[in-house]
Amino acid sequence: MADVLYTGPIPADRGGGELAMGGGRSETSALSGAGEARGLTTTQNSQRPNACCFCWCCCCSCSCLTFRNEEERRKRRRRKRISQDTKMETKLETCPKPSVEEIRMWSQSFDKLMRNPAGRNVFREFLRTEYSEENMLFWLACEDLKQEINKSAIEEKARSIYEDYISILSPKEVSLDARVREVINRKMQDPTPHTFEDAQLQIYTLMHRDSYPRFLSSNIYKTLVLGGSRTSSES
Repeated sequence: MADVLYTGPIPADRGGGELAMGGGRSETSALSGAGEARGLTTTQNSQRPNACCFCWCCCCSCSCLTFRNEEERRKRRRRKRISQDTKMETKLETCPKPSVEEIRMWSQSFDKLMRNPAGRNVFREFLRTEYSEENMLFWLACEDLKQEINKSAIEEKARSIYEDYISILSPKEVSLDARVREVINRKMQDPTPHTFEDAQLQIYTLMHRDSYPRFLSSNIYKTLVLGGSRTSSES
């Protein structure tokens, strides 16, 4: 039987096909790698922080504005707590009506104002308009404690002062620095008439430097001076 010759297409080399396919995969991988690199760069750019301002000064201004807003919110919360508190004392000291000379002397120095019961009453009314009456109440409570000699009474009054004006939970908490608070906490272990001496001085200084100048220019004091002057001229 004669041999039959195959005249059909010759199959492609298997190894060459694999090489060609491999080349296709390599090209695809390269394209994919380039796409991933671009995606990573885009992601990093999107995560890069944006400048909040055009310059450092603007950044500082943003921080200061945030602090002032927070301070205003704190003051509003404090005013709300004080207005809701039913224990805020309203009874003033019993004293005779001040003379024209006494009223005018209050503007000479803060010490003269604080040594005068009528002056303390008027100043306290002014502090109430500024939501800081607790400063005067604390100062008066400390003065009362200094006059006490009975040990059990001293301990009771000291504890009451602490709860009313030192505790951060009280709506009448006064503003004291950390050093003074630490001193008070140490002295409260064995209270004496002078347990709050440092705190009283700090609040006295605060009223002197902060509230007293505004009091002298307030309508409360000006009206009182004007009324006293009219009474004096009529008599």
